[in-house]
Parts: sequence; C-alpha cells; structure tokens
Amino acid sequence: MGSEATRSLALEFASQIAPPGAIDVRRFFGGSALVRNGAQFGFVMKGILYLRVDAAMRAEFEANGSEPFSYRAAGRDVTVRRYYAVPAHVIDDPSLLRTCSERALHATPLPGRKRSNMTPAVTPCG
Repeated sequence: MGSEATRSLALEFASQIAPPGAIDVRRFFGGSALVRNGAQFGFVMKGILYLRVDAAMRAEFEANGSEPFSYRAAGRDVTVRRYYAVPAHVIDDPSLLRTCSERALHATPLPGRKRSNMTPAVTPCG
C-alpha cells in the first residue's frame, strides 16, 4: 500500500472516529499517524489500523486475535506492545471504533504531561 493510499485510509478512519478537523493525520515513517491534541493515539501502517492500548484494552484485543505492531530492523524483530491492530469487528462498527479510539487517546500520554494513575470507567471495545 502506497503512502497516498495509507493517508487516505487514515483520513477515512479519522472521519469515523471524530468530527472533521478533530484528528490530525501526519506522516509517520511508512504510514500515517492519528493525532489529537498533540497526542498520537494510533496509526495506519500497511493498511492496518493500530491503536495505543492500556492493559485492559490489550487483553481485549488479544482475546479477539489481534497482535501488537511489529517490524524488522537491524536484522531483528521488534515488537511494540503499546500499539495493537484493531480487530475487524471493531473497524466494522463505527460506535465500537469511536469507543476504542477514545480509550486509546486516554491511554496516550499528552505532550508535556505525565499520564495519570487513575483508571477511568471503560466500555469494552468488543
């Protein structure tokens, strides 16, 4: 998937998640980052939407067969367990996608601020 197609897909996800202009889509290595209020809470890479997860969301995504983002660099495999592929049934359900995206945003530290230790009441992502 080329960079323009990746950006188009990221823009499509952004439009499903929040009102127009609420999410910035920026270049991110070979993909496109989803950024809100300066915090990158997700990205699209090779046609796959990844969202930042907390422990509860990671468990939900793993239970649905999702895997963490991974790539190969300097001859070794690198796994980034802070970002997981969004399950297909979540992508197909706009309400679930918005819920998961809000949870991902909450799990993302804002620039210049430390993340709170408080755990919000959450709605499962599916």
